[in-house]
Amino acid sequence: MHFDFSELPPQTVYNVLTSTVTPRPIAWLTTLSGEGVVNAAPFSFFNVMGHQPPTVAVGLMRHASGRLKDSGANIIENGEFVVNLVPESLAAQMNQTCADYPADVDELAAAGLTARPALRVRPPLIDGCPVALECVSQATIVTGPRQLVVIGRVLGAHVSDAYVLDAQRGHMDTPAMKLIARMHGGGWYARSTDRFQLARPPA
Repeated sequence: MHFDFSELPPQTVYNVLTSTVTPRPIAWLTTLSGEGVVNAAPFSFFNVMGHQPPTVAVGLMRHASGRLKDSGANIIENGEFVVNLVPESLAAQMNQTCADYPADVDELAAAGLTARPALRVRPPLIDGCPVALECVSQATIVTGPRQLVVIGRVLGAHVSDAYVLDAQRGHMDTPAMKLIARMHGGGWYARSTDRFQLARPPA
């Protein structure tokens, strides 16, 4: 069956994309407002886009009213953010930060989370996340009336010592991190516990 997105309502397009492009890694963004309020929110329109320079992209949606959500507004205002990757142990707290809190509410505090200072940006890391990427905005691209894509340069990565196998080569014990990903439909997530390996073939 062919879905012609030009003829479908936005919600149907969203449903088709999010139920087929899976699993999607989750960028649990922390940002800081001009007043110094910490914002935390998860986004699954996210991935790494390259390593020379290290680059990430995050798709951000607007509120139904058309105004920017706090994460987008904060990134545009001060150009900094942290991508925290979500372990299963913090799934409930991550989900709590999905709530539509007012801009003056610290979502980390509301979800019972602890902030840790970053080294090169002002937004904090989320304590308990096995990986956090400190980022600065390189570009903000408006891709539609209700959405934008933030391209970020990754200044550095914090990886919990327990998961570092070979620091010099950048080898990590990824399965032990127990990161979760977004799946289809409302509230569905995936664990990375069922894996298989294929060797890259020669030309």
